Amino acid sequence: MEPESGTPFTFYDPAAIAFDTETVIALLADLQIRRAIERGEFDNLPGSGKPLDLPDVHDPDWWFKNLVKREGLVLLPPSVQLRRDDAALDAELDALGNEAAVRRAVEQFNESVIRARYEPPAGPPLITMPRDVEATVQAWTDRRTARAEQARRKAEGVTRLTERTRRGWWCRRPRASSRGVQ
Repeated sequence: MEPESGTPFTFYDPAAIAFDTETVIALLADLQIRRAIERGEFDNLPGSGKPLDLPDVHDPDWWFKNLVKREGLVLLPPSVQLRRDDAALDAELDALGNEAAVRRAVEQFNESVIRARYEPPAGPPLITMPRDVEATVQAWTDRRTARAEQARRKAEGVTRLTERTRRGWWCRRPRASSRGVQ
């Protein structure tokens, strides 16, 4: 039995098959990948032809570990991270421009230390203490004043040096001629 249009009869009716959502997504993804391969979008990719760095044993966290290694991320226990933050806090404060920002940064640091004290310990014991806000702001002010004074002295030294070396062409000593006549 043939249909009236003249094409041979087929037993395949695409509307008769029911697909679930996952299968449809997989088929669409496969179709897009095949079209990209035909267009040549996967030619000359970086790393093509190089072996994959696969572990010898199956590790369920392989993707996460590769991400941490590739991006250079450091995941530390809170006590160790707070020690690092405490050591770097002065440098971070020196980059801030006003006293209100310094106070806010110190208060945020103190909040994180207090929050970590109320959590159960994970890793080494927490020995970092909250900072005194007033003392930290005073130390920041002193460092800022010292840097400004040092910059002023350096600028004065450069000014004196340029004044000494700046002479007109008429003040220079004449060079001896190459014939030996002076």
